[in-house]
Amino acid sequence: MHAHEHQTGDFKTSRVLKFSLVITLVYIVLLVVTGIKADSLALLSEAGHNVSDFLALMLSWGAVYISGRPPSARRTFGYHRAGVIAAFINASSLVAIAAFIFYEAWERFRHPVDVQPYIMMWAAAAGVAINGLITVLLWRTKRDINIRSALMHEIGDTLSTAAVIVGGWAILITGQRWIDPALSVAIGGMILWSSVGIIRESLNILLEGTPRGMELEQISSAVGKVEGVCDIHDLHVWSIGSDTHALAAHVTIADIPPSESDRILQAIRTELAKHFHIHHTTIQFEHVNCEVAHGCVIPVQGDPHRHVH
Repeated sequence: MHAHEHQTGDFKTSRVLKFSLVITLVYIVLLVVTGIKADSLALLSEAGHNVSDFLALMLSWGAVYISGRPPSARRTFGYHRAGVIAAFINASSLVAIAAFIFYEAWERFRHPVDVQPYIMMWAAAAGVAINGLITVLLWRTKRDINIRSALMHEIGDTLSTAAVIVGGWAILITGQRWIDPALSVAIGGMILWSSVGIIRESLNILLEGTPRGMELEQISSAVGKVEGVCDIHDLHVWSIGSDTHALAAHVTIADIPPSESDRILQAIRTELAKHFHIHHTTIQFEHVNCEVAHGCVIPVQGDPHRHVH
């Protein structure tokens, strides 16, 4: 059932991304044509911004396709991290876009540009509708870190096109040309703030750090409360993909028959799945003291003899 739901979610996500690619390409053509006609650098810059969105959506779609491939003898965990790599690249490109927006804003503060606000506002209004639709569609799909990075692209683009409308209207009413670069700085700051969070999360997954929101002490305590468990140590928790977590640990139990130890194993797996959503586990049972001769050892508060990794 779990695999079937996962495949259904990937299929829906893939359809949404392909539809988004098509309408984004149409909007890019519209921006280029209207930008040349209105002699508007803002619209041409927005076209470039949407090209980055198009590439981000294509990257996300490719990652969804690749991550859906089954495991093989050479890729025993499958391709779950394809989406994480795509998210890292997308978020890194957002940082570059924010830097470009800051640079262009600075240039416009120094050298104000005259634009045709009516054409600018109509083209931007079409962009708000198109990017808003894509944002809603992505919001309703399975939001792993890959899709969240594409979603942040679209939210940023929707806000930037909305800012073009507000800026065009304000320039039309007041004649103050500094309004456009001021709005751009605010949008660039929002894009930068959101992209840094995605970069940190994707790097944590790629470096096999402890998944966000999980505490090793809580996991160790929960497993230690299972009847028959004497101790848990050499504990490792990491993410295979953005929504797939794994655990490996040594668990000390009494010297009992395998039939009894299987009951303990099933209880541990149930506890991990129910409270921590960890479904991929590798647990080694021991009945004598184990010395960890490698890795970093982190003491768990409350028990000086218990240690985790």
